[in-house]
Amino acid sequence: MLLNPKTETFHHLDEKSRRIMLETIRFFENKGKARIKHDDHERVWYQDFLDFQASQQIFARLMTPPEYGQDDARHDSYRNCFFNEILGFYGLPYWYTWQVTMLGLGPIWNSQNTAIKKETGELLRKGGIFAFGLSEKAHGADLIASEMTLRSDGRGGYLARGSKYYIGNANKAALVSTFGKIQETGEYVFFAVKSDHPNYECIKNTVNSQNFVAEYRLNDYPVTEADILSRGRAAWDASLSTIAYCKYNLGWASIGICTHAFYEAINHAANRVLFNHAVTDFPHIRAFFVDAYARLVAMRLFALRASDYMRVASAQDKRYLLYNPMVKMKVTMQGEEVINLIWDIIAARGFEKDTFFEMAARDIRALPKLEGTAQVNMVLIIKFMQKFLLESEEYAPVARQDQQKNDDFLFDQGATSKGQNKIFFHDFNTAYRSVDLPNIRVFREQIEVLKRLLTDGAPDRTQNRDLDFMLIVGELFTLVAYGQLIIENALLQKVDHDLLNTIFDFMVRDFSRYALQLYSKTSSSAIQQEIALAMIRKPVVDTAQFERVWKTHVHALKDTYEMNP
Repeated sequence: MLLNPKTETFHHLDEKSRRIMLETIRFFENKGKARIKHDDHERVWYQDFLDFQASQQIFARLMTPPEYGQDDARHDSYRNCFFNEILGFYGLPYWYTWQVTMLGLGPIWNSQNTAIKKETGELLRKGGIFAFGLSEKAHGADLIASEMTLRSDGRGGYLARGSKYYIGNANKAALVSTFGKIQETGEYVFFAVKSDHPNYECIKNTVNSQNFVAEYRLNDYPVTEADILSRGRAAWDASLSTIAYCKYNLGWASIGICTHAFYEAINHAANRVLFNHAVTDFPHIRAFFVDAYARLVAMRLFALRASDYMRVASAQDKRYLLYNPMVKMKVTMQGEEVINLIWDIIAARGFEKDTFFEMAARDIRALPKLEGTAQVNMVLIIKFMQKFLLESEEYAPVARQDQQKNDDFLFDQGATSKGQNKIFFHDFNTAYRSVDLPNIRVFREQIEVLKRLLTDGAPDRTQNRDLDFMLIVGELFTLVAYGQLIIENALLQKVDHDLLNTIFDFMVRDFSRYALQLYSKTSSSAIQQEIALAMIRKPVVDTAQFERVWKTHVHALKDTYEMNP
């Protein structure tokens, strides 16, 4: 159920894709943990990794649409899942340069500028990386308040003036997709600039890490029509649609980080003796491990299933607009939960400078906060709640989407910010009725009470505007969609019932925890308090099942993976 770089063959991928994954693993294992840790501590720019990916044309093959690439180039979000996971497994900085390259490419592949697309394909083949110039120091990602401007140069072109802040790769990017406005008209615009141009000023690295997250300024940078990627509504939509599919990557970074940390923790605990007992003999340690493992497997099941909905997306089927921000928000927050549980097991060892965990404990915190905070993504998710829970429609069943194809629709999404409350979903009950397990039955009871909240105790106008209140309602709703896709993929992956029922043990507990928070809100009404208390349930206790999961799934991972020194 978890990636093991020493044994994984990627048999589910085509031969060329397998080679990408295996060569990437070989690069990191040959580099070794000591060198990775040294580079992290000394904040060494990861030129060795960039040189490696350039030699294999990995970014070019994984992020170029076929018409602008060579060999097996395509943007295939199924195979990208596994590359995301590998990079997260070995270190967030390596994942980050990949992530911001994809962001930078989004406005280019979304544009109608064929010439710059061809140029981009060639730059990728040469190993180039890219950057996404959206946020500003004073305004963050508030596009309306953007101060980057293009003013007429009087000769049919423009001069760009302004600065961008917190822009990854902007020190070395072959092209930086930059968002701004036409000064004379206020029209939104995306345009491409080169980081080695004399009018491009890279001011500083804003973070203390291997990554270069730049503040850059354009000082009357000359822009021609050939550099324009999109204008007006198309520029606005390009920013949102790019983030819509790129934010999906964050969940996989969390999965990779947690997986490596889990191996390190089980090896340490199972081989450490205290008071004449292995640490893993203590009941609370086993409980922490089983909970962490169940949450990590659930993260992976959900994220992989979400890719299926991303790949079948069309103008008529935009269900991925719920599941994508959930991968970004829910999966990354679950990653924090997993690391917290593991840290309670390994305790002081989590601070040791030679462990992977020392990086994991720091880096796992970043992912819920990138590409929009967890709260911002929850606001998007809440828009789908009514239709999802109460107004389903018929859809054809979605099979596993592991075909070798380019995900064309992701670059032709149109407006992703309009009409979200009109998107319908298939009946979530179909998944929940497909498996009859004790904790799923309890969870279904909790869902029915939640539906009553939306009818008998629906939030009033004031509560709907109270984000603090609605975030808790959103957490309850999110669990329903989370469990649905976990079940769907558990059936596809043939997950055994012991493990699936254990996953819903923590799902029931989490639902009860959020219900209690809803009850405790100062603004909750009497009927809402009554409904919230009715949601609180206890998972079905099954000690024999717990022991089977511990022995078969968790303790069995002892000494199965350790990174090359």
